[in-house]
Amino acid sequence: MKLEEVKSALQQLNTIAFQLPNGELVPNHFHVTEVGKITKHFIDCGGTVRNEEVVNFQLWNANDYDHRLHPEKLVHIIELSQKTLDIGNLEVEVEYQGQTIEKFSLDFDGTNFLLTTKQTDCLAKDKCGVPDEKPKAKLSELQSSECCTLGSGCC
Repeated sequence: MKLEEVKSALQQLNTIAFQLPNGELVPNHFHVTEVGKITKHFIDCGGTVRNEEVVNFQLWNANDYDHRLHPEKLVHIIELSQKTLDIGNLEVEVEYQGQTIEKFSLDFDGTNFLLTTKQTDCLAKDKCGVPDEKPKAKLSELQSSECCTLGSGCC
């Protein structure tokens, strides 16, 4: 989900809710402790130099049970961050404290912001010899009908 989509969704809401991949909601007294631009400059396993930028929201729970972040306040925080940090309409990722700091992609279902799982990936599959998709074959198609018939001597 891109940053402008987040702002647009917030303008439709009276309250903000983030839903974890397991269906649980982040407690509604969460804080957005950071809105930032993260730049990742790296080389992949195939030797290609890459640059990626994302907008990062960090969610945090405190013992401040009376705190509620309202949509218009988060829009204000986002707009201030865009201006101050020169943030464009980038993809948004969310950090949230689980067993460790967990990173999620973001989606919206019309009511809740959905924290969706992220996966690692090889970006140079062609250079590493990794097929795009594992070929699927039926075991019955790999066996010759003559080889493993009763009395053929193959087993």
